[in-house]
Amino acid sequence: MLTPHELPAIQRALADADLDGWLLFDFQRTNPIAMGMLGLEGFISRRIFVWIPRQGVPHALGHAIEPGPWQSWPAGWGKSTYSSWRTLESSVSDMVKGKRIAMEYSAGDAVPYLDRVPAGVIEMVRAAGATSITSSGELVTRFHASWMEHDIASHERAAEVIARVAHEAFAIAGERSRSTQPITEFELMTWMQGEFGKAGLSADHGPNVSAGANAANPHYEPSAEHPRPILEGEVLLIDLWAREEGGTYADQTWMATIGTPTSRAQEVWAAVRDARDAAIALVQAAASEGRPLRGADVDDAARDVITARGFGEYFTHRTGHSIDPRSLHGSGPHLDNLETREERLLVPGVGFSIEPGIYIAGEIGVRSEVNVYLVEGRAVVTPAVYQRDLVVV
Repeated sequence: MLTPHELPAIQRALADADLDGWLLFDFQRTNPIAMGMLGLEGFISRRIFVWIPRQGVPHALGHAIEPGPWQSWPAGWGKSTYSSWRTLESSVSDMVKGKRIAMEYSAGDAVPYLDRVPAGVIEMVRAAGATSITSSGELVTRFHASWMEHDIASHERAAEVIARVAHEAFAIAGERSRSTQPITEFELMTWMQGEFGKAGLSADHGPNVSAGANAANPHYEPSAEHPRPILEGEVLLIDLWAREEGGTYADQTWMATIGTPTSRAQEVWAAVRDARDAAIALVQAAASEGRPLRGADVDDAARDVITARGFGEYFTHRTGHSIDPRSLHGSGPHLDNLETREERLLVPGVGFSIEPGIYIAGEIGVRSEVNVYLVEGRAVVTPAVYQRDLVVV
């Protein structure tokens, strides 16, 4: 968050990167990084720019008809307004002319979660005299995606609730599968939503309850219109995520079988679990040794295990996503060398999921998901007790 207290750390990071400043841009709240950094409230319908210099105080540029969102802007910092495009472009030039700057830009769209500034704005800033525009990715990691102590505490509370709800949901599915009225995927999802509410947690949608071959669709969603019973002999995948109000998300995937698992289910599960554990081991070793590690490296480690087991073509997504204090799918470094080219380092303060999966259409889908947050010298896995073997109910 951009505050007088946080400003010195941002300016030190700019000096370390040999940059003259960080230029934040937003239009109608389309840049969640800029909005998260600025914390502006109220109606914003026009372009805004905020210049964070390597030295001196920040300067904000907003439209003359929208003063409201800037009411909490520090009095000692600069602020100006524009009405015409000529004034806008002249003011931007005053900020960036002759300077090396960072923006929410990812060359070649390598990391879409960072590529938030339109090409036309990049062109305008270059025409305004910026000598270079580089990605703000490392700044985003440190100052937008980083967890504070209260973020960790809220995440850990949510993680334990989620793990409990998953196990209780499995027990219900197993018991009902042997009755005359097996529970449906949608009913079980609705029950879990109710348990979240009782615990003071919420989510924007979900959870995902996938039985049998439905688990081979990574983004499957149960529906009331097409209720599908959970039957004995099936694999059951539950992916659930939630947070306290104003808290940090926890996000987990658990696997069970309704009755004794088949040898095929055991084989696929073992490959996924071992890939997850290879990723965890790599992250924990790098954290304890204090050595650099990219998100892409962790993706490679998990993917190598699944490929060696003969399932490489069925692992069709990244190994993990950033979880930042504001968003389940955050703007920090992802564990990805498949979908995107994630070169950012995993540094103390960031959090992310580790969730390899195997999806064989029409047959079986298996995923295992834990979360990790980094503090100095340690990588902490949540929940405290995570899945080692298939749950059999």
